[in-house]
Amino acid sequence: MPSQKDLLQTALADALDYESYMTLMSSLVSDGKSTGIEQSEALSNYTMLNQKRMQRLNKTLKISEEISDRIAADPRVLVFLVLTESWCGDAAQSLPMWAKAAALNSNWSVLLVSRDTHPALMDAYLTAGARSIPKVLVIEPATHRVLFDWGPRPSTLTQMVLDFKAAHGLLTADFKKDLQQWYNKDKGQTTLTDMCSLLEIKH
Repeated sequence: MPSQKDLLQTALADALDYESYMTLMSSLVSDGKSTGIEQSEALSNYTMLNQKRMQRLNKTLKISEEISDRIAADPRVLVFLVLTESWCGDAAQSLPMWAKAAALNSNWSVLLVSRDTHPALMDAYLTAGARSIPKVLVIEPATHRVLFDWGPRPSTLTQMVLDFKAAHGLLTADFKKDLQQWYNKDKGQTTLTDMCSLLEIKH
């Protein structure tokens, strides 16, 4: 069985940078497809919705000048390897902020791979036993050491989901709408706070 280092090396070699991933999203939308093994009209529709969402967030997300300066000054060389799929709504809401933050530091990069293409690596980072995405692995590329992982949702939203499941079981359609409204109001700021906390960058 491959070691974690081998799994990471394979994933990193297979990964797309953020700009290339956005180009892939456009191609998938044109072809009526999605990433991943399963293909369906619903998943292609989610991909189309997510492409529009990510394009909007790429333009509208804000990081304060103070935090931008702190991120830019961080001396570490880091890779944010993201396990995701084009149809994932949580990924579309949070990945633009990871990309925007990484773009502020020339030593940081965001790389994305399909969860379904790398199941063994995904299974090393399950959430409550599930292959929940997105999952961001923060890697020290010189050693292929995973410093920590993040996902599939911002911390505040994670707690909301846990509380709802504890009270009601499965997530309802109405609650999923509430999640989207939360994302719209939050504008990526909780994801940014989580990132700064994990990286020990003063927020």
